[in-house]
Amino acid sequence: MLTALLRQWQRRRLRDPAYAAMYQEHPDELVSLDCETTSLDPAAAELLSIGAVKLRGNRILASEALYLLVRPRQAPSADNVRIHGLRPLDVSQGLAAEDAVRRLLDFIGGRPLLGYYLEYDLAVLNRYVRPWLGVPLPQRRIEISGRYYDYKLRQNPDAHIDLSLASICRDLDMPTLPRHDALNDAINAAMLYLALKRRGYG
Repeated sequence: MLTALLRQWQRRRLRDPAYAAMYQEHPDELVSLDCETTSLDPAAAELLSIGAVKLRGNRILASEALYLLVRPRQAPSADNVRIHGLRPLDVSQGLAAEDAVRRLLDFIGGRPLLGYYLEYDLAVLNRYVRPWLGVPLPQRRIEISGRYYDYKLRQNPDAHIDLSLASICRDLDMPTLPRHDALNDAINAAMLYLALKRRGYG
């Protein structure tokens, strides 16, 4: 009830009615989302790339995936490049962050959002969304690490649960695409979601 009231209040504050569809949840689709950024601090991080892929039922719609390079105000540092491989040259011709976020919102619509430690990605995205729309992203959220935690806790309430992505993939017997690529990470999260769904935790 409280969540519904909050969403109604946010919708009334929405500055651009063209994005009212964010409040209309799609009945049978989700979007798995990941961002690569210049920092692990969501208050300072700039977007470098965005990856998103739709899921419909038990299918990952890889042919409808979205991958955007984003041009930051400051070039990524050498330490940052070693993590995700995105060099200043790679992102120099990317979209302005605001344009990339607009394209992402058009892609998402009202679909629930899925991800691995999604809270970080949404904190970064909301730094762009709030000043523009007056509200944060309102879509329902599905956190892979939380779903996996519930799954393991049900099996053994006293166990130590390793929530690292590598450990989750091994335990669910899932292959992994190369990490720290926004689209690969979004697809990895989508595959884990479906693996958990088959086990009753979708």
